[in-house]
Amino acid sequence: MILVDEPHWPGRGRLWSHLVSDLSYAELHAFAEMLGAPRRAFDRDHYDIPETRFPMALWLGATLVRPRELSARLRTTGLRRPKHLSSRS
Repeated sequence: MILVDEPHWPGRGRLWSHLVSDLSYAELHAFAEMLGAPRRAFDRDHYDIPETRFPMALWLGATLVRPRELSARLRTTGLRRPKHLSSRS
């Protein structure tokens, strides 16, 4: 399942959301491609998406969750990648 939190994270003059999959990175990359998110927006285990793409993420079927639930789901499924394991695949 694709999960997204609300765009509350400031950076580069915008607000950002986190987009994750609790199933696989392949699912996440495919969804991000449909959303038009560039691969460079992938950071360890999530995509950072600007507030302008947030409505489209919901329209495409992402489930809105709170940031804590997003992190908890990644940990539960084993897809959480801590900063010290920062592979960008």
